Amino acid sequence: MIELKYAIDLLLRITNINFMLKAIAIDDERMALEVIKSHASKVPYITLEAVFSDGIQGLEFQSNNPVDLIFLDINMPDISGIDLMAMLPASTMVIFTTAYSEYAVKGFELNAMDYLLKPFPLSRFLKACQKARDWKALQPSEEPEFIFIKTSDSQQRVNFANLLYCEATGNYVTLQLEDEKVISRMTFKELEKLLPSYFVRTHRSFVVNKNRINKVERHQVQIEDHFIPVSLSYADFL
Repeated sequence: MIELKYAIDLLLRITNINFMLKAIAIDDERMALEVIKSHASKVPYITLEAVFSDGIQGLEFQSNNPVDLIFLDINMPDISGIDLMAMLPASTMVIFTTAYSEYAVKGFELNAMDYLLKPFPLSRFLKACQKARDWKALQPSEEPEFIFIKTSDSQQRVNFANLLYCEATGNYVTLQLEDEKVISRMTFKELEKLLPSYFVRTHRSFVVNKNRINKVERHQVQIEDHFIPVSLSYADFL
């Protein structure tokens, strides 16, 4: 398994596609969810945000926390995967997971990314994930240009092009712009969900704008006159 994970990681570096796919899994069988969790943990570009045994709960999570990809069972008691897919945004990729081969044609008619017949091995799971990743790579970028950040007395517009890096301190984050600092009460996890993909973590307390990096050294990066630490666990951020 170590060799397989290394090979996948090497492939990612060669192709220079460095985005992650955020995913959830919806299946009323706990064992099936455990298999998906195990397989997903071995695919370096898949981040499995959550798993659900209830389709409605999974749909609600997706509405509030949009993901790129859903591993979706078809035959579920409260709502079928086919009906659930019809409620998703068109941009959400779906990989159907089911024990019933007769649903395959219907799945592809609905433009599902792939169809996994249980029980599926890691190799087949990886192939389906690769399809999703390749499709995502071909889509035009829809990166936001700015956000509004709540400060102590206002909502301040922050243009990402002018945002150099962000630093977490307790329950606050400091956004370092070209000519000022903006401080807001929020967690780093909340902030990261708002940032475009070119903002990368270099340290547990720092996120930097990769487009503004001037110099990369062993334990730090330089952005204009600022030096931001790089910890060992985030050393492969570029």
